[in-house]
Amino acid sequence: MDLGIRGRSAIVCAASKGLGKGCATALAEEGVNVVITARSEDVLEATAKEIRDRTGVNVTPVAGDITTEAGRRAALAACPDPDILVNNAGGPPPGNFRDWTRDDWIKALDANMITAIELIKATVDGMMDRGFGRIVNITSQSVKQPIDILGLSNGARAGLHGFVAGVSRTTVHRNVTINNLLPGPFDTDRLNSGFAFRAQKDGRPAAEHKAEAAASNPSGRFGTADEFGRVCAFMCSVHTGYMTGQNVLLDGGAYPGTF
Repeated sequence: MDLGIRGRSAIVCAASKGLGKGCATALAEEGVNVVITARSEDVLEATAKEIRDRTGVNVTPVAGDITTEAGRRAALAACPDPDILVNNAGGPPPGNFRDWTRDDWIKALDANMITAIELIKATVDGMMDRGFGRIVNITSQSVKQPIDILGLSNGARAGLHGFVAGVSRTTVHRNVTINNLLPGPFDTDRLNSGFAFRAQKDGRPAAEHKAEAAASNPSGRFGTADEFGRVCAFMCSVHTGYMTGQNVLLDGGAYPGTF
């Protein structure tokens, strides 16, 4: 299927590795010129070269923290009029809510709610003026099925979903859609950090936790960044102009509900 986005431009946040890299790669394979951001300049440069060599499109790395005003300014300076925006930021650390301070909550909200809102605010009107825009927010399965040790993420990401539910209905008439892509267990550094945290709590090897989690998923495995990226690319295509304000759960069937 031709996704119809060749020659478009995109900003993909936190894209040096993991799910963000999967999304940037999938868009580049469709002929989209991408600006990728991350904090680690060396890793980001290597990822940009890898995607550029693989696809032949323009890949511009912008090193910086997208959760800061300076980081967002730098990304937008490199791509002031994106057709596609993929919001992504590393989730806050796991823990017990009794140990979290107000500063912990503010940091989580800044990274996983306010950053996405600020980038939407900076880009959505231009998209509407041009008559095309696709915004995908990478959040988490925990929005639908909260995870006890990820309370900071549960709260901040749910807040972003509430915001998107409202604003996405005001932009679709100009062919600008805003949707959320909710990853379940994907084999990334983030997933492995969770197993390490559980290992510290109960003394069992992280590898045992990981093997049990994979076996317990209906698919019998974890997802890959490549397949996640391709779903994201489809959500950014010309074929999704009638889809907005939706939460797309990609978890191998782990969530047991009907809705």
